[in-house]
Amino acid sequence: MSTPARPSVLFVCVHNAGRSQMAAAFLTHLGGARVQVRSAGSAPANAVNPAVAEAMKEVGIDISAETPKVLTTEAVQTSDVVITMGCGDACPYFPGKRYLDWQLADPAGQGIEAVRPIRDEIEQRVRHLLTELRIEPAA
Repeated sequence: MSTPARPSVLFVCVHNAGRSQMAAAFLTHLGGARVQVRSAGSAPANAVNPAVAEAMKEVGIDISAETPKVLTTEAVQTSDVVITMGCGDACPYFPGKRYLDWQLADPAGQGIEAVRPIRDEIEQRVRHLLTELRIEPAA
């Protein structure tokens, strides 16, 4: 599969308050303008998980102003890569898209001690994704 000049990546989880927000923030931070990044949830929460926002702030990324967004068919259609995180069959499927499912613990209801290892695993997966997309991560 060829990679577009500026690939579009969509991260999807149930509430769009934890995992997908962290993944989108890391990809935006590391990929910059070389990649288009979106996140959404099949049943979005009202706000980003405070422990998730705190864990991201520890690594210099502020997501406190982000708001969970509802997953739309258009978001999936206009993405080159769709990465799901525990939303099961809620994500629409379109032929020709690249789908990945990242099995990650859900940070919902967890304290920052439990969120940190999830954050770190997401960062490593995002760095690997950038390598696959042939985009050099920002320092």
